Amino acid sequence: MNSDRSYKLGLYEKAMPNTLSWPEKLAAAKATGFDYVEISIDETDAKLARLDWTAAERLELVQQMAAAEMKIETMNLSGHRKFPLGSPDAGTRAKSLEIMEKAIRLAADLGIRIILIAGYDTYYETSTEETRAYFAQGLAKSVEIASREGVVLAFETMETPFMNTVAKAMHYVDLIDSPYLQVFPDTGNLTNAAVEAKADVLADLKLGAGHLAAVHVKETVPGKFREIPFGTGHVDFTAMLGLSMDMGVRRYTAEFWHVGEADWMGQLNFAASFLNARFPKS
Repeated sequence: MNSDRSYKLGLYEKAMPNTLSWPEKLAAAKATGFDYVEISIDETDAKLARLDWTAAERLELVQQMAAAEMKIETMNLSGHRKFPLGSPDAGTRAKSLEIMEKAIRLAADLGIRIILIAGYDTYYETSTEETRAYFAQGLAKSVEIASREGVVLAFETMETPFMNTVAKAMHYVDLIDSPYLQVFPDTGNLTNAAVEAKADVLADLKLGAGHLAAVHVKETVPGKFREIPFGTGHVDFTAMLGLSMDMGVRRYTAEFWHVGEADWMGQLNFAASFLNARFPKS
């Protein structure tokens, strides 16, 4: 960690080419000034297969982190888009809980502190009263497993109406009422939701007081949620980072994507410089 800073700024794994090995990804993050890496467990077969890594494979990655002096400290678990907790199908719900338990065990083995979970009851199906009830049931079971392993689950505020605000995430945080379920708000998704609702994004962020485990730092423009370069959208990073720091947050992940740029290291350097300049000066 950069000891000159009072916060950590992590790098989302997908900001780097997928062809890189883990030692190469860890080295790139360190070389461009990031403090940790956020691993992706998305809905693709290749990423979900990581949940079945052997003990030897897990140990090898831990050793690679030690050699690189760069850790994986958060996990982005978006695989539940394909297997949601709130699915009307019992088999899918069972698979969803299996994914959750495996992800929590992987996090514990790798030393990951926080699992970012997607705020969806269901993604490819219609959200109903039934799917919301199933989601709450699955969430309670998930938090019980996480609390046993000492891993924090934290909701990402998403791009769909089910959980696109801190207020909506806090409904479930309050419902479960566990220190192992918190909020990991996304600056871009929150900004889009606030603009659409003609609401105050900072007022919404404040509703998570005492429950913000970390913040996803992402750029957006109205109606678009991905692959918007930092500085070209409408997120007020200075205000949102300043408020979250005032609220006690000290862990942030820069979320952006590698989309084939030849100078991807330059993109990493730019993102780190752009964001660090917008944190409050100590």
